[in-house]
Amino acid sequence: MKTVFNNIKGDRIIWSIAALLAILSFLPVYSAASNLAYMGSGSTTFSYFIKHFVHLFLGFSIIYGVHKIPYRYFRGLSMVMIPVVLILLVITMLQGATIEGANASRWIRVPIVGFAFQPSTLAALVLMVYVARYLTKIKDKIISIKGSILPLWLPVFIVLALILPANFSTAAIIFSTVVLLTYVGGYPLKYLSIIIGSGVVVLALFILSAKAFPSLIPNRVDTWTSRISSFIDSEVTQEDYQIEKAKIAIATGGVKGLGPGKSIQKNFLPQSSSDFIFAIIIEEYGLIGGMVLLILYLWLLFRIVIVAQKSDSVFGKLLTIGVGLPVIFQALINMGVAVQLFPVTGQTLPLVSSGGTSIWVTCLALGIVLSVSAKRDEDKNKNKDMDDQHPLEILSEAF
Repeated sequence: MKTVFNNIKGDRIIWSIAALLAILSFLPVYSAASNLAYMGSGSTTFSYFIKHFVHLFLGFSIIYGVHKIPYRYFRGLSMVMIPVVLILLVITMLQGATIEGANASRWIRVPIVGFAFQPSTLAALVLMVYVARYLTKIKDKIISIKGSILPLWLPVFIVLALILPANFSTAAIIFSTVVLLTYVGGYPLKYLSIIIGSGVVVLALFILSAKAFPSLIPNRVDTWTSRISSFIDSEVTQEDYQIEKAKIAIATGGVKGLGPGKSIQKNFLPQSSSDFIFAIIIEEYGLIGGMVLLILYLWLLFRIVIVAQKSDSVFGKLLTIGVGLPVIFQALINMGVAVQLFPVTGQTLPLVSSGGTSIWVTCLALGIVLSVSAKRDEDKNKNKDMDDQHPLEILSEAF
């Protein structure tokens, strides 16, 4: 164990925040899992706790392994992984899983191992690395929208098209992050405006087509529109039952909360250990617990920006922003949904909610950020060693 800690590189504060979020997740997940245990078939609350522990253990193993890989290797890996994630997304869509007649194909069950995996989460991360690679490649070159359609925007829109019918919120987060990343990477604003406008038009056409021909492409358009309309009208429908229970949990928690394990709404709130765990945290730990989580995520955002700023390469800067910011966006959206700042989205709270795919991909993203940070620390240490050398030693090495 001592050897492992000695080999930990990169931003120690990011390591600490990730570890603290994971540690703080155990009690809320254990508490909220009682509802899952009650509804499940023979599972106990402790078994869900152990499952969450295993997910986090594998996640931090991913962080440790990935942060040891020089981040420049991810440029080539993104080219290899783009076709892989596209195939996975196609397989997921062709499964034809439905909820109340709507397309709900989000998961692939891995044979033999038996666990379910959500390809869209991995596809989002791979796409960010791919976009960072392309923006680095065209840096300081004359950019034309025609020249960037095939190598840049075609993969982006294919991924979005495969995710959109079943998961609008994930597609929206991906598109927003790609737009932000391309803007930071120097892509002309006038071309970005065209892309955004085209995206809005395509989305509108998709919604109209889905409304007119619902059997042609299985989708969840009715679910999206219902959630948005109920959010705007401030009306709680049967579909938004979870919002009502989340608001009750938050109101009950007050400033100090009811105490660990004393949540009442966990017995009634669907997805209490994943999508709405923030409401359970506030109910049990109050406004203080919610603010602690918010501060940790904002602190993580600050450290991600610092790592990006201090990176010595353009690819390192864009890579850090591309894979790091979606983690923060997802956290803020999850918390915003719980307090009804946003419509229901189904996004989990990174490193806190239960669920394997979300934890593992979040850890993969943090591992990449730490890889960028570790490279800078390595270069800094080399320069320090050079400064400590005697001039005659440097001269002898040169010859």
